[in-house]
Amino acid sequence: MKVFTEYFSADKKVSLTGYLLDASREMPNMENRPAVLVIPGGGYRMCSDREAEPIAMLFATEGYHTFVLRYTVGEAGEFTFEQPFGDAVRALKYIRENAEEFHVIPDKIAAIGFSAGGHLASSLGTISDEKPNALILGYPCIIPKPDGVLSVSIPSTDQFVTEATPPTFLFTTSDDGCVSVTHSLTFAKACAEHKVPFELHVFERGNHGLSLATPSVCVNGGSPDVEQWTGLCARWLRKYFFS
Repeated sequence: MKVFTEYFSADKKVSLTGYLLDASREMPNMENRPAVLVIPGGGYRMCSDREAEPIAMLFATEGYHTFVLRYTVGEAGEFTFEQPFGDAVRALKYIRENAEEFHVIPDKIAAIGFSAGGHLASSLGTISDEKPNALILGYPCIIPKPDGVLSVSIPSTDQFVTEATPPTFLFTTSDDGCVSVTHSLTFAKACAEHKVPFELHVFERGNHGLSLATPSVCVNGGSPDVEQWTGLCARWLRKYFFS
C-alpha cells in the first residue's frame, strides 16, 4: 500500500490522505479500482479520527483505493460553510484529475460521511456540480441544527436532491440523541420523491458517532447491532461498483 498526503492549505490543516492498494498479477481485474472518499464528522469543529482511517481501512479490505479528507473546521464565526464545501469539491476533483496516476476508475468514486461529514458528503451529492457516483451517509446531519451542535450555518441538503443525486446508502439509530433519525428519514424521503435509488437502515439503539461500532474504535465497546452496517454497505456498494 502506498500512503501519501496532499495538503490543500498553507497551514496544512486541510489535507487529503490517500491509501492506494498495490497491484498484483494475481488480480489483473484490479489494476484500476473504484475509490471511496472518507469525510469524518465532528460538528464542523473537528475531524474525528474514529471516522477517518478506520473507515478507509474498512473499504481498503473490500478492494477500494481510499482517501481521507480533513477539511476546514473551527468555532462559530471563524469560517463559513463554503470553505469546507470547497475543500470537499476540490478533493473529489483532485482524485478524478489524478485517476490515471492513482489507478482509480473515475466514474466509480463513492463519498462516505458521518454526522457533519455526512452533511458534507450529501452536499457533494446534491449542491455540487462535481458529484460522487455513490453516497454513504452515517447518522448524517442533513438539516440545520439551532442547538449549537454545529459550529457553522448549513444548507438543508434534502432540498437539493434531484434525479442527478447518486444512489445513496444511509444508516442511523432511532435513539440518536445528537442528530435525530429525522435527518436520515428526511433525506431518504427526498430520494424517494426524486426516484433516487437508496437503502436506509435504522437500528434501534446506539450512541451517536459509533463509526464502525466495534470495540476497536468505541471506548464503550460499540454495538454489535449497529456494526452490521459495514457488511450491508459493502454488499450494497459492490452492486454498483463491481457488478
